[in-house]
Amino acid sequence: MGDLTNSDFYAKNQRNSSSANHEGDFGVSVMELRGLMELRGGEAVVKIQEDYGDMDGLCQRLKTSPTEGLSGDVTDLEKRKEAFGQNLIPPKKPKTFLELIWEALQDVTLIILEVAALISLGLSFYQPPGGDTGDSCGTAAGGGEDEGEAESGWIEGAAILLSVACVVLVTAFNDWSKEKQFRGLQSRIEQEQKFQVVRGAQVIQLPVADIVVGDIAQIKYGDLLPADGVLIQGNDLKIDESSLTGESDHVKKTADRDPMLLSGTHVMEGSGRMLVTAVGVNSQTGIIFTLLGAGEVGEEEKKEKRDSSHPSDPPISTIATGAAVGKAPGNAYIVNGKMQDGNIENNQTKVKKQDGAAAMEMQPLKSAEGGETEEKKKTNVSKKEKSVLQGKLTKLAVQIGKAGLVMSAITVIILVLYFAVDNFVLQKRPWLTECTPIYVQYFVKFFIIGVTVLVVAVPEGLPLAVTISLAYSVKKMMKDNNLVRHLDACETMGNATAICSDKTGTLTTNRMTAVACYIGDVHYKEIPDPGVLSNKSLDILVNAISLNSAYTTKILPATKEGGLPMQVGNKTECGLLGLVLKLKRDYQPIRNQIPEEKLYKVYTFNSVRKSMSTVIKLPEGGFRMYSKGASEIVLKKCTKILNAEGEPRVFRPRDKDEMVKKVIEPMACDGLRTICVAYRDFPADPEPLWDNENDILNELTAVCVVGIEDPVRPEVPAAIVRCQRAGITVRMVTGDNLNTARAIAMKCGIIHPGEDFLAIDGKEFNRRIRNEKGEVEQERMDKVWPKLRVLARSSPTDKHTLVKGIIDSTLTDQRQVVAVTGDGTNDGPALKKADVGFAMGIAGTDVAKEASDIILTDDNFSSIVKAVMWGRNVYDSISKFLQFQLTVNVVAVIVAFTGACITQDSPLKAVQMLWVNLIMDTFASLALATEPPTEALLMRKPYGRNKPLISSTMTKNILGHGIYQLVIIFSLLFVGEQIFDIDSGRNAPLHSPPSEHYTIIFNTFVLMQLFNEINARKIHGERNVFDGIFRNPIFCSIVFGTFAIQIVIVQLGGKPFSCTPLDLEKWGWCTFLGLGELVWGQVIATIPNSKLRFLRGAGQLTKKNEMPGDEDMNEDNEEIDHAERELRRGQVLWFRGLSRIQTQIDVVNTFKSGSSFQGQLRRQSSTTSQNQDSAKSGLRLPPTP
Repeated sequence: MGDLTNSDFYAKNQRNSSSANHEGDFGVSVMELRGLMELRGGEAVVKIQEDYGDMDGLCQRLKTSPTEGLSGDVTDLEKRKEAFGQNLIPPKKPKTFLELIWEALQDVTLIILEVAALISLGLSFYQPPGGDTGDSCGTAAGGGEDEGEAESGWIEGAAILLSVACVVLVTAFNDWSKEKQFRGLQSRIEQEQKFQVVRGAQVIQLPVADIVVGDIAQIKYGDLLPADGVLIQGNDLKIDESSLTGESDHVKKTADRDPMLLSGTHVMEGSGRMLVTAVGVNSQTGIIFTLLGAGEVGEEEKKEKRDSSHPSDPPISTIATGAAVGKAPGNAYIVNGKMQDGNIENNQTKVKKQDGAAAMEMQPLKSAEGGETEEKKKTNVSKKEKSVLQGKLTKLAVQIGKAGLVMSAITVIILVLYFAVDNFVLQKRPWLTECTPIYVQYFVKFFIIGVTVLVVAVPEGLPLAVTISLAYSVKKMMKDNNLVRHLDACETMGNATAICSDKTGTLTTNRMTAVACYIGDVHYKEIPDPGVLSNKSLDILVNAISLNSAYTTKILPATKEGGLPMQVGNKTECGLLGLVLKLKRDYQPIRNQIPEEKLYKVYTFNSVRKSMSTVIKLPEGGFRMYSKGASEIVLKKCTKILNAEGEPRVFRPRDKDEMVKKVIEPMACDGLRTICVAYRDFPADPEPLWDNENDILNELTAVCVVGIEDPVRPEVPAAIVRCQRAGITVRMVTGDNLNTARAIAMKCGIIHPGEDFLAIDGKEFNRRIRNEKGEVEQERMDKVWPKLRVLARSSPTDKHTLVKGIIDSTLTDQRQVVAVTGDGTNDGPALKKADVGFAMGIAGTDVAKEASDIILTDDNFSSIVKAVMWGRNVYDSISKFLQFQLTVNVVAVIVAFTGACITQDSPLKAVQMLWVNLIMDTFASLALATEPPTEALLMRKPYGRNKPLISSTMTKNILGHGIYQLVIIFSLLFVGEQIFDIDSGRNAPLHSPPSEHYTIIFNTFVLMQLFNEINARKIHGERNVFDGIFRNPIFCSIVFGTFAIQIVIVQLGGKPFSCTPLDLEKWGWCTFLGLGELVWGQVIATIPNSKLRFLRGAGQLTKKNEMPGDEDMNEDNEEIDHAERELRRGQVLWFRGLSRIQTQIDVVNTFKSGSSFQGQLRRQSSTTSQNQDSAKSGLRLPPTP
């Protein structure tokens, strides 16, 4: 409870100090405002009237103007920040370096080594009594031990401790830099979030953190509210408050009935202005945070326990704050739903960092997320569903770990038995008490050898390699305009087989220009001179466009000379305003005449209406409604049309058909988007029922049809060709009409004349995939999607249905991996459902960004292709590292094992093994995981989900190089002393000085690894392993650095490293044997894979049954939680007994590589289209198949 009191105290403190100091400055205190924001609906309206008279009264108390906003004076802003707080939630402290060191020390293998080293240290100082015990203690004390050597017995123990310290420091430093990187990433995302605020009568964009109490904020469709406020004026405003209340119905907000707007909620429809009344820790979301102790660790753990005991009913507070909690990043501004989970932060807050909307569905799963330990601390990849690579790596790590455990156990047993049998049975020596410590010392030495085998076998470098590779890629992808929010999305993208892209803004430039129009019965192929049009028609058209568009949409003069004018706001509206300017008229005076608050009623654009209408009161009485929207939709509602004189004439259905054929279709075939502008007059008495939309939006008079062009981005056609070459199908999903969509798809190269493809609209799509009952059938869907290339006039649900249909399809032997782009609020479900969701950084709404995995900062399709390249590069980097690591693993384990069994001592000593481990793990993962991507990556098909992680070529390389290294090492071990004419190092007694013989073995072994690291740069059997090596300075410096350190170790390492200095000739031989690796690599490359049948089976090591089981997910709930947790426990597993692991692996394998509940729930959440109701039922949802 400590955390709660602390945070409460913190909040109180803030309140008390503020109310005491600042009530004089403003007519209202923080506490009053907080109290006000806790009221809802009518209560709030009454409270405002009682306390402040009306909204203007409240504005006066806060010293702000409802129309002009704050002056923007710096001292005033500072005062407000002091009085009412800043709009950010204080960040959770990052882990200190010492904490990270402590975490790294928790590694079981390291603990065992430390204990063994300490025992070895203790015993080395023990001298058995009775002076010369040489004979009585047998071989235990025999052999060439001179005085100096006996004294230096402690060195081995100390050296092991020292090398453990090195490993720990390296791990801690990696974790620390990783956290630092992600905090940097996070702050960048935070700075990107801006909001529209009125200051000094000007609308400006402000970073969310700079918003203060008293600001007047402009809110519109798709916004995520950054602070609490009271609505001053609103048009058709509907808010999704499910993130705070859990109620999925949209709440209608009006200034006179329910004006309260809360931070963290989404604007689903309409627009308006609000007065900001609470920010940061005083806003509703902030209060919830402080209650949660901003993610205090202890509190979190308690909650985990509670959750795991009742998996299906999470604590009420968590449900109520689902999405709010989703936004608990390092330094989150309240609203920052955007950034939550790229941050590799510590594990306890992990749970909080699920997607905002999904946070609620995720809540019950805290227990599954809670038990993360060592292995995941290194990878910490945020989870949606276990990614392909993660699933494969976890299995592989478990398998290697089990093998290592068995090998090390056998090694120890054989060594102990051999020693015991040799001494006490064959030589019939008695067990003497005074010799016990010496025997124990031997056993400790055997134990250390065993642990060393295990250390080398366990691939703890794997998580490190994944992390480094992903973190490096994410950093570089920033430069390629990809802002990655979920780490694993980067790698999933490499497996993508389909991209469903929006048209506007992604494939096109999103600079709309009106290029054709039909007005006064004439079809103009280019914009006419205003002189040829009747004044009447012209006035109506200019008024209709100026008033019936968001007042935030403007065309500003170009920023640089000769540049194009800047389009601000909705691009289609910008195109229409451009038409007004081309007709030599100005829209601003008309807007000044009728400011936004004088608009009588606004029907904002939404995906159902596909039109926008604005009603104004006419000076002579009566009302006029201006309407604009997709031409075929608005024309259906028109009964009249303006003729050449600007007088309305009857517009019959026959005329409409003719107009569609002669005007709209030709425009659409040129790739133009057609917009129809219309109006309707109403009498003042009786006033129409404005809420009865169907009657109002009818019997319109058409004014004109405008053709707006949005040119294809110049770089898109080339990018699409690259995608198709890489085996990725690009599909265009757009709300535009079919002819326009088809024309643009042709220009982009998505479709080619004469190909067998489908280009259909939403209506036809639904007719084909739904049965008589209107349900989607997968079989019908499977007939449509393979050929579908263009889906026009599609609704957000169509997009979601298509993505789901492709993902669930079993037509192909590989499950399709789908990427989707989206920018609108309604794209949320599709973005969430897709394997990788791309949101538009410029045009995207906050809701879309929050549902996405990667944000395209330049809204450009060619950036997606770069993401594919980086994704494939990550996969390849991990494969390169695996190929290298497994070769070393195999060789080191076999050498240590056979060496120990035959000569009672591992040829590679514990400290040397730790050094090799350091080269293998840390350095190699750095060197191989930072290879830059090349165009060649896009020349092959995606790997797919079921392809084994270790390909047959890699298996061939691992075995081939393994054989070479083993032959060399065993030759050196058994006949090395004859070749080099030196003393044999075999069967040396305890504490004997390091031999030249064993130093040569160690040196050759390390040099072979170094040269093999160069071989490991290629995994597809390429011959030129040096290709592009200088493009990677990290790789070169690591190879040279390792070589330099190796020279130091051998020449100066002495007793701690069990090395004696070697002369130049011996160094020459060691280097020569190492270089042999490169030559041998060429030999291996010439052996065709087809000749090695057995490799196919070997490569399947990681391939498991990928099909999801049919069990009811709920029954296995508990088991999965355990299994998931166990699989994450890295090396702890390998000490847990094999049987237990076996059952757990079986459970996990039943599900597609880790599609656990989070995957299930995530699908569910998107199916219910952000319907947070599902959250309440938690895990009681039926699983989607």
